[in-house]
Amino acid sequence: MISKQTIDKIFSTIRVEEIVGEYVQLKRAGSNYKGLSPFHDEKSPSFVVSPSKQIWKDFSTGKGGTAISFLMEIENFTYPEALRHAAKKYGIEIEEDQKDFSEEAKNAQSERDILYKIHEIANDFFQNFLWEVEEGKAIGLSYFKERELRDDIIKKFQLGYSPEKKNAFTEYALEKGYSKEILEKSGLSIFPENSPAGIDRFRERVMFPIHSFSGRVLGFGARILKNNVKTAKYLNSPETEIYHKSNVLYGLNQSKQAISRKNICLLVEGYMDVISLHMSGIENVVASSGTSLTTEQIKLIKRLTENVTILFDGDNAGIKASFRSIDMLLTEGMNIRVLLFPDGDDPDSFARKHPQEYVEKFIENQAMDFIDFKAEILLKDIGDDPIKRAEAIRDIVKSVGFVQNALKREVYLKQVSNKFGLSEQSLFNELDVQRQVNQNQTQHVQQQKENAAPVKMEIVPLDEEKGDPFLFEVLFMENKLVDHMLMFGDIVLKRKDEKDEEYQITVIEEILHHFDEEQYEFLVKGNEIIISQVKEGIQNDELRSGNFFVTFMDEDITTKVVDALLPLDDLENWASRNIFPPNYGDKIAEQVKGDVLLHKYRYIDYLITETAKELEQYRDSDVAKYFELIQKITLLKQASMRLSEIIEYSPIKGIYANRRK
Repeated sequence: MISKQTIDKIFSTIRVEEIVGEYVQLKRAGSNYKGLSPFHDEKSPSFVVSPSKQIWKDFSTGKGGTAISFLMEIENFTYPEALRHAAKKYGIEIEEDQKDFSEEAKNAQSERDILYKIHEIANDFFQNFLWEVEEGKAIGLSYFKERELRDDIIKKFQLGYSPEKKNAFTEYALEKGYSKEILEKSGLSIFPENSPAGIDRFRERVMFPIHSFSGRVLGFGARILKNNVKTAKYLNSPETEIYHKSNVLYGLNQSKQAISRKNICLLVEGYMDVISLHMSGIENVVASSGTSLTTEQIKLIKRLTENVTILFDGDNAGIKASFRSIDMLLTEGMNIRVLLFPDGDDPDSFARKHPQEYVEKFIENQAMDFIDFKAEILLKDIGDDPIKRAEAIRDIVKSVGFVQNALKREVYLKQVSNKFGLSEQSLFNELDVQRQVNQNQTQHVQQQKENAAPVKMEIVPLDEEKGDPFLFEVLFMENKLVDHMLMFGDIVLKRKDEKDEEYQITVIEEILHHFDEEQYEFLVKGNEIIISQVKEGIQNDELRSGNFFVTFMDEDITTKVVDALLPLDDLENWASRNIFPPNYGDKIAEQVKGDVLLHKYRYIDYLITETAKELEQYRDSDVAKYFELIQKITLLKQASMRLSEIIEYSPIKGIYANRRK
């Protein structure tokens, strides 16, 4: 177990904007940063990071918390895993509390955790074999050296070698206590009937580990080195609980900072393309690893940048097939350029032939937009055939139809008009046709999905809080008072007592006094926990407000605290428009006083309705109890009337009727 001292050091060292900035492209907005939600598709940024408060809030999904909770949310880390990841990033040494764990606790690891661990074990095994064992050095390391890879690059990408012995790793893992079942589920081993001892899936291959965004090994790509064997040149891990190839980009973990810094991503096809470009000093590059580009992969890139340059081999026979990828990128709002290398070259060979500056300038100068690229490819072999020419132009206009921004669409159509000498009106007409076709296809696919699933009648539960207006109002005010404590708890208020003598009291103490005076029973469990912690703090001469609760590993409490500390107004950077509205809390002394009275008023109304519900059951069975409840309701109504005068309540105009003038 990680010691409390280490946890405190991690929280005091890490920066939420740096952790989140590795996953989300953040832009300064006043004192905060804003970006697109990594958890939800959106076009307008609703994700806010506050460096001063060290928290984040995703207004599109309602999620929020600290840098650690962000890692847990986006990477499916456990709390200790997120702490260890952050500690590693900031060079913090982990100290463990020496405690004996029960057998039950030791076995409590989920299968997912074990899959991550077995891949880590395998990765170490393959790397060790490459560097330390004669077979690995003679075959695997020699291959990488032939490809002119430096030692530091081999280690950076954690390349390895799987030995010739058919079950070398399987035997090693079984000896370390891993079960056949988990080895089979990981895809690292196969257990056919004729080989009960197991077979390594990747034997006699050089190994390319595939990492998650944060650097965990999810699976492997493996290249065979023998030319006379009738088997696939590359073999990849099968789909597992932790590895889904459509959700992963090779090299993203090693390249994410460079992509974010340069605000552009180079997209290539193979592992060696990524590695060779890195070796030449060009690090903002990822590979789709031979699979067709997916929406999930595009969204990974979009977290870091909206600019993509696709790098193709000069003689790539599948270039036309790549048009689908261009349309997908445009649909996701990406800005695309495309580069064709000279015949006989691919990114790997070109990067090894030329120095970094030459390669960078070549990419920058030779990359063309998708219109020029498609025109060059589609018009190359059609000659003077007008029908084929029209089809090629229609194909280009179809791609323009995938552009989401109306202004960009118009600019692209003007470019097509100038390039081919066609009227803009005819192109706009064609665009309307193509967009309608695309829309119909999308609706057809959606309809098929809906028809495939049987329709079920669902009972929609009533919203209990809003169904009972008295309950809703008292809950609203309860939450508001707790929010005041979290946001402004340590602010000192100047008050006067009954003798008109001035005294000072904090926001926390004034609201606590109100709750205690009313003997108030909290209706929201999270609020009850917060208040108990606040009271415990006061006993220890400590005022516990928002920042104290941010690091609580209770999702409900963390969300509530972040909601209080980052209100919806923080989405807007009003100052950039020379608008300076009053800040929430500018008049906190009046707000607290008014909200305490309003909560008291709403709570009395709630008690009246709850007491009235009890009356009927005692009318005939217990007359004494019945009249006791009548008396209670009468007293509550008298208190309610006195409060309505104090807060100037009008049944018609509402609360603070005279103060709205």
